[in-house]
Amino acid sequence: MALLENLALVFVAGLITALATGLGALPFFFFEGISDRRNVILWGLSSGIMLSASLFGLVEEGLAEGTPLELAIGIAAGVALVVIAHDVLMDAEIDPRQYEEADFKKLVLILGILTVHSFPEGVAIGVSFADLGLEGGTELLGFTIPVLAVFMTVAISIHNIPEGTAISIPLRSMDVANWKLVWWAVFSSLPQPIGAVLAFGFVRYAREFLPYGFGFAAGAMIYLVLTEFIPEALAIGERLPYGGKVRLAAGIGIGVLVMLPLTAV
Repeated sequence: MALLENLALVFVAGLITALATGLGALPFFFFEGISDRRNVILWGLSSGIMLSASLFGLVEEGLAEGTPLELAIGIAAGVALVVIAHDVLMDAEIDPRQYEEADFKKLVLILGILTVHSFPEGVAIGVSFADLGLEGGTELLGFTIPVLAVFMTVAISIHNIPEGTAISIPLRSMDVANWKLVWWAVFSSLPQPIGAVLAFGFVRYAREFLPYGFGFAAGAMIYLVLTEFIPEALAIGERLPYGGKVRLAAGIGIGVLVMLPLTAV
């Protein structure tokens, strides 16, 4: 029973981060769109949050649990998985206008592409709960929750909001209904609770792999920030003064500052 309760808690944490993605679509209920300036700042904010969570959370815990070599192997594996998944899936062009008419094969392909981005974040949540129920955590709802788990859940939830906005922008331009924007934003992060449960179950009962797990999640997320989030922000800010770099740097700085109180806990 304790195992099922723990798995349920980890699943709920992953589901919270997935639902947070839907918040990114809410501005479209009140505004026609979001300016490039604000969009660049949002991507910078997201990047700063994810880098903080990876470096000050996952990497730090990985070094505490294992050797630098074990952590490095995990980081390399996380990067490799994202690279391979991109090579396999990204050759298939997905037109957002086909979302609503997509047949089963198309939906499976879409889910596969979304998994490339969302699954590593779910893994990060799962490994952060490895010490669930052990001493040194925070008491909540009858559970002793590791501080790192709170840190990662909050960080990924905040990060998912601008990601939901980014997903909604092209769909909004195609006159997709507002409530459907929320659905597609949440749908893009549904792999997170699944990844969280799988990762938690694995590292919980194979603790010798825990440093590799921390490294895997950190490597995948840092790689995504450097190859997806920051280039996306620069592409959006191309026509802004200084190519949007000043706003991007400001957003990254704010993201890091937002997470500092949790890193100090």
